[in-house]
Amino acid sequence: MVEWGVRIMSATVRRDGGRWHVSFTTEVERVERMPAQPDSVVGVDVGIKHLAVLSTGLLVPNPSHLAAARSRMRTLSRAMSRKTGPDNRTGRRPSKRWERARARLARAHAQVANLRRDGLHKLTTRLTAEHGTIVVEDLNVTGMLANRRLARHVADAGFGEIRRQLAYKTVWNGGRLLVADRWYPSSKTCSACGAVRTKLALSEREYQCQMCGLLIDRDRNAALNLAALAAEFDTAGSGPVAARGADRKTRACGQVALKREPGTTPVGQTGTVPPQGRTTDHALTKAHSR
Repeated sequence: MVEWGVRIMSATVRRDGGRWHVSFTTEVERVERMPAQPDSVVGVDVGIKHLAVLSTGLLVPNPSHLAAARSRMRTLSRAMSRKTGPDNRTGRRPSKRWERARARLARAHAQVANLRRDGLHKLTTRLTAEHGTIVVEDLNVTGMLANRRLARHVADAGFGEIRRQLAYKTVWNGGRLLVADRWYPSSKTCSACGAVRTKLALSEREYQCQMCGLLIDRDRNAALNLAALAAEFDTAGSGPVAARGADRKTRACGQVALKREPGTTPVGQTGTVPPQGRTTDHALTKAHSR
């Protein structure tokens, strides 16, 4: 592979789902790339009903690979439980039938993981190749997984994996990733006038502003608010973030966190607007990858 400009540094062999895989670590000369639309800003609101809703209006359906395969997995799991498995207390070894049943179940789980991984890679690659700036929320994925009603759906969607892939792919493509503060009320804020609702139940799928009367899908409204944060960041006094994030040396390049301090912003911008109309600045800090 040397003649192709690729140098193999190491190789790792592993077995997953009954199949053997070899992963190569290579050293390549990476060509500097730019997004197709360097000045384009897109807000991405991830969810369970739709995997992602973009501020452009695009809805990315949630394929729910795990939900589609659950019936087959239950069948395979029951079949394995009826076979003679291992017993560490007595030293009993599993039967050949149990080993085959376990391999079939492992392949089913691996297939779901592969389908999910493939879909997320296609989504994040398309986003980072098209848009110069991508804005997402700092979701509390760990807290969501603690919710018994949401845990399976959140794990199946792969929220954390979406952000992880966007972080390094924006660097590869010369873009930037902005991360809104976890407590920023993107769903409760009106994307038209900036007013904020005090309560918005999860069952309410449409956002209706009590100030200007705007009626819009709640996820699209959140995505529009996230996209608006990019312009607010560039004019907040912290200086513009270089669009060519790949020029930097650290892994954190291209990724910036938007931290919202308690307070408000003027009407017309994203933030909380109380009756008094007070305003305050947003503290903007850079996020470092771990």
